[in-house]
Amino acid sequence: MRLNRFIKSFNAVKTGYSYFSGRITGHSITSGMPVTAGIEISNHCNLRCPECHHGSGMITRPAGFMKIELFKKIIQEFRPYLYNINLYFQGEPMLHPGFFEFLEASHGIKVTVSTNGHFLDENSAEKIARSGLKIIIISLDGMDRETYSLYRKGGEFDKVINGIRNVSRAIRLTGSPLKLEIQFLVNRHNEKQIPSVRRFSKEVNARLKLKSIQIINDENIDYWLPNIEKYSRYRRSNGNYIIRNRFDNHCWRLYLNPVVTWDGKVVPCCFDKNADHIMGDLNESSFREIWHGNMYIDFRNSVLTNRESIGICRVCTSGLHGVRY
Repeated sequence: MRLNRFIKSFNAVKTGYSYFSGRITGHSITSGMPVTAGIEISNHCNLRCPECHHGSGMITRPAGFMKIELFKKIIQEFRPYLYNINLYFQGEPMLHPGFFEFLEASHGIKVTVSTNGHFLDENSAEKIARSGLKIIIISLDGMDRETYSLYRKGGEFDKVINGIRNVSRAIRLTGSPLKLEIQFLVNRHNEKQIPSVRRFSKEVNARLKLKSIQIINDENIDYWLPNIEKYSRYRRSNGNYIIRNRFDNHCWRLYLNPVVTWDGKVVPCCFDKNADHIMGDLNESSFREIWHGNMYIDFRNSVLTNRESIGICRVCTSGLHGVRY
């Protein structure tokens, strides 16, 4: 156990050194492995959220489910180094028919799952509470049916509320260390409901995260943009809205937090929704080979040289100050 902690800690130091070295010198040096990662077990979804790449139809890559064999291979390589994995990216992870197999295969690593909350009946909630999952994030973007349904197209408000209550109850009855978090995507239509969602979160013993909304369709920005400034990623400039970011030429995500798509493709971060920047394929290479490979080195150097020139970086929140994201 002590050896495992030492390996993780020593790796974290090397990874931190890589990030700060690149930031200072402007040249990519990669020592160590990432300390956290996102793994997309499915990009299927049951909702059609209008400012989501999946819900708006902007996802061009195919939909599918990760094979458990591939996941186990990934975890075997990651296990000595990772403090946490996020079992989500695009889509709804609980749609995977083998969802609980992935939780079991992740044993020994802190796991976070983000869900839209439509698959949390009493039985599933108890299984989740007993699974060893560290954090479950449940999206709740309105405190009544009408407001919720404006964004969560195809969603059922009552089912999500009941699902949150089921998880809260299961945590209490089983004595589970699972942490429950409610994510509230603040927009123009629900911002007045923040006091209400605060009360509800307290009632179910959940942490509340008030998050700014990413708006991907420019014609909808006035419809969704909140009036409360700290929840807005955007500012008006010359009649247009632009993200409030200085785009400094560095990014910690490229050293600490890669993402793996359901079919094994490694992409730089969670802003590469369409996997436009594939660094390698875990069906063909080890993660270490990809992480230290030329494509990753070149991409990191591009960010260190001119981050603003990269499409996925122009919508990134890294370096965004004074905004809840």
